Amino acid sequence: MRSAVIVDVVRTASGKGKPGGALSDVHPVSLLADTLRALLERTGIDPAGIDDVIAGCVSQAGEQTLNIARNAVLAAGIPESVPGTTVDRQCGSSQQAVHFAAQGVMAGAYDVVLACGVESMSRVPMGYSSVDQHPTAPLRARYPEGLVGQGVSAELIAARWKLDREALDAYSARSHARAAAFGAEGAFDHEIVPITVNGQVHDTDQTVRASTTAEGLGGLKPSFADEALGKRFPEIEWSITPGNSSPLTDAASAALIMSEERAQQLGLRPRARFHEFAVTGSDPLLMLTGVIPATQKVLARAGMSIDDIDTYEVNEAFAPVPLAWQHELHADPEKLNPRGGAIALGHALGASGVRLLATMVNHLEATGGRYGLQTMCEGGGMANATIIERL
Repeated sequence: MRSAVIVDVVRTASGKGKPGGALSDVHPVSLLADTLRALLERTGIDPAGIDDVIAGCVSQAGEQTLNIARNAVLAAGIPESVPGTTVDRQCGSSQQAVHFAAQGVMAGAYDVVLACGVESMSRVPMGYSSVDQHPTAPLRARYPEGLVGQGVSAELIAARWKLDREALDAYSARSHARAAAFGAEGAFDHEIVPITVNGQVHDTDQTVRASTTAEGLGGLKPSFADEALGKRFPEIEWSITPGNSSPLTDAASAALIMSEERAQQLGLRPRARFHEFAVTGSDPLLMLTGVIPATQKVLARAGMSIDDIDTYEVNEAFAPVPLAWQHELHADPEKLNPRGGAIALGHALGASGVRLLATMVNHLEATGGRYGLQTMCEGGGMANATIIERL
């Protein structure tokens, strides 16, 4: 089987996912197109040689409907002969796009692929279209008490793993501190492509707050407290707040993936090689715990242990997710989201998988690490996991 490699991977800086956010005036098609164009300019490849463009996007409605991948290909000026398709694996959509791209290369179906993702949460709000708007009888029959939102799932995880409010806020403050420190050092500069909005260049993550403290976060009120759910789940202590959750953001991201042989033919130096993949389903009530079995599965497939990994990117949808993962995997906390995570950098849903990949590749290169693992919890009870090897 052929090797699939990452030639380059980039992202935009995050913008607050609400009207007035740094990227809120950019149509999501344009946001993704600008990111694709920047990636192609950095690598200098002939876009006519791209076999496919696979984009992750969660809210495929409104401005993000009608196959945003294809629309972004055309908007970017890529030849009409290059196709595009859009996938939805919830928060792991662009990580799944990477999996499909790399697996297609390894199988011989592709030579060159762009895997990417986009989400404009200011223009297409989360929940714009959801299963709750069209419930089905079989789904209701299987879960008669009803499923819950991700915030309540995070509360259930905190209760099950005995993660109190202080631990969640301390972890969240650490995320901001790490992201702010690395950002101040320019560590994100190589992965961020600038986006011009209304004549202004946006190239700095808008959601990182260097002044964040655990004490300050402790004053925030819980976001999901509900009397009826409190009776259904008496173990919940209502500790999830805006401060220990990932903020809604706008962003796009993209990776150039190809066979190792094609990279050599084009005179390109690969930055990393794909080592192993996994995807799994999990309890849709505890929908954020899938990162645990997904990690166990990908490590087993690779014949590796957690100690063989030099850095871990575990998406910080909510603080209980990486903390429960760390506990179950007996993982080194210093290797966990070393440059901060989504609590600070933002979680632009469909763009987040490739964003984590960009940060992980750059961190491995900066530290000389060999293996990186990223995993992403996903709505409906799923998770992706990926292991890469720095070259």
